[in-house]
Amino acid sequence: MSIQTRRERERAERERLIITAARELAESEGWEAVTTRRLAEEIEYSQPVLYSHFKGKDAIMAAVAVEGFADLAAELRAARTSASDPRRALADVGAAYAAFAEQRPALYDSMFTHIVDLPFATPEAPPALQEAFGELREAVRPLVRDDNLETLTETFWSGLHGLLTLMRNGRLRREDHERRLALLLSRFSS
Repeated sequence: MSIQTRRERERAERERLIITAARELAESEGWEAVTTRRLAEEIEYSQPVLYSHFKGKDAIMAAVAVEGFADLAAELRAARTSASDPRRALADVGAAYAAFAEQRPALYDSMFTHIVDLPFATPEAPPALQEAFGELREAVRPLVRDDNLETLTETFWSGLHGLLTLMRNGRLRREDHERRLALLLSRFSS
């Protein structure tokens, strides 16, 4: 192994360590607790080392978000491909999306509510973003009639996101979450 290869591997490992530490800290204490100083302490490297990988907290949050989109895509794909029919697939994808948001609130926030420097809804979007949206699109595809598939998928995603965000922020009654989700899915697949 060459010195250059070893350095590249070590650099990738440090970057992975930074992203993991940021993600864990955000989930346990919130994004306010994620600072370069705190991350440097957590990973036992200096702040300049962090800045050699990321320009700052916003760039770290964007990296965490991209990782989250990859995780979300995998979970949505598993839900969609294990379903017995298109209506069940849509319901399972909707439930998987809701569970993802509920189980990883800080990660979900980095992906969908915080401002991050990532291109959305463009060909320049990172592959993980495109894959996650693609899983939603594939769940919606069999149910499209005269609608535009992309627009219908965006509407489905907006409905899921809106329900979850409003409930998580105390704007909707938590006890009616499952009923609202079922209503959205039934109206979408009818």
